Amino acid sequence: MVLDTKQIMDILPHRSPFLLVDRIDELEPGKRAVGRKAVTYNEPYFAGHFPQEPVMPGVLICEALAQVGAVAILSQEEYKGRLVLFGGINKARFRRKVVPGDVLRLEMEVIKVKGPVGVGKATAYVDDKICTDAELTFVIQ
Repeated sequence: MVLDTKQIMDILPHRSPFLLVDRIDELEPGKRAVGRKAVTYNEPYFAGHFPQEPVMPGVLICEALAQVGAVAILSQEEYKGRLVLFGGINKARFRRKVVPGDVLRLEMEVIKVKGPVGVGKATAYVDDKICTDAELTFVIQ
């Protein structure tokens, strides 16, 4: 299942400039999702991070991964219209810079869900090289 930006906005409450996913390329509701984000020089955070050498903040890469995971969770009928919030970020590793011109491939696999709390394995790639990986805990409200 492929979702464009409009379809993603039908699932997530995020809007510009904080919607950090352009497209969902693969979706297994409740299990996993793969999305992408084209990083452009026009991103608002590049004005201050860093003007002479723009680098996408690692925390925003984690947020983009979380948004892909939220699409996987909120695509399930029982969770439509709900919110998915961060519960924690564990084992985060930032392995390379993400700069304007990069296209992030964002993969999120739901490892477990118990009640309203779950954990996902998140990995971001640029050109098939891992740039960020983490274990994300989420809470469904």
